[in-house]
Amino acid sequence: MTAYVTSPSGLRWRLPQAVCWRMEYTSGTPCDSFWLRCPWDGDNSVRPEEWTGFLAMYGGERVFTGVVDECEVALNAQGRLLELSGRGMAALLLDNEALGQDYLSATQADIIRDHVAPYGVETAPGGALPPVPGFSVAAGSSEWSVVHDFARYYGGVAPRFDRMGRLVLSGWENGTERVVDGSSPVTALTRRDRRYGVLSQVLVRDRWSGRTETVTNAGFLAAGGRARRVVTMPARSSYKAMRYSGQFQLERSEEQRCRLEITVAQPFCAWPGDLVRVQRDAFHWNGQYRAVQVTVGQDESGRWSRLELAPPELVV
Repeated sequence: MTAYVTSPSGLRWRLPQAVCWRMEYTSGTPCDSFWLRCPWDGDNSVRPEEWTGFLAMYGGERVFTGVVDECEVALNAQGRLLELSGRGMAALLLDNEALGQDYLSATQADIIRDHVAPYGVETAPGGALPPVPGFSVAAGSSEWSVVHDFARYYGGVAPRFDRMGRLVLSGWENGTERVVDGSSPVTALTRRDRRYGVLSQVLVRDRWSGRTETVTNAGFLAAGGRARRVVTMPARSSYKAMRYSGQFQLERSEEQRCRLEITVAQPFCAWPGDLVRVQRDAFHWNGQYRAVQVTVGQDESGRWSRLELAPPELVV
């Protein structure tokens, strides 16, 4: 893995080869993140406090684009070491507060112009979200929450960022299926079932009209689950948007119920959104899953990937 840092003026510096590193990729929320440690000779003309951007390459491809959050130079028995950490480009939207306003009819272009482009964030091609009449931005909302609410509640798409640091406003593509079978260098395989946090019912309320709509997880109710949440929509809401918001909350809670975690002694073997087929002997939960979070790293054990998998239908 080759890492670079950039300055606000566009200058770029290559960092020394990292002795250990870790990159976490999510399916939208929370933000992607990175951490690395590398030797630091102290004679560099580069000033770490000037670093604002970060990008990483592996095998000739860009594998991370983000911002620097923290830089630390330490002297210990191993010599002088630099530690660098930060987040993906979503950090620029998470860290900035939106101006409260009401749109007569908000379009995708309006949202990008007012809440994305001012922070230098690019938008990937594709995505055609419908306009939303009467869309409101609540005071105190982050720019990310504005984009998320517009795309997820009204357009049915979970916004996310790609490895080039671009905002993606289209659904997952069911491309090539990754396979984890007997020939894969799997070092750990865990299946987790959890009832805590799974919702049985969501009541969605429109704060403008007072209308309510209830969405139910019939399967969890039948299994004896009882956990209700009340959600207030951020704008004048259509029936479809209200119901979708409730369904979204149910899906997010349900996807936490069953997770498969696989560690493979191979870096970058999958990405969030990828379909993964598990075919392992003596494993009773083989089948197709979707990667919802991927962590890739290098440490004293070598290079590895840790995949968190969920049922494919639970992720947009």
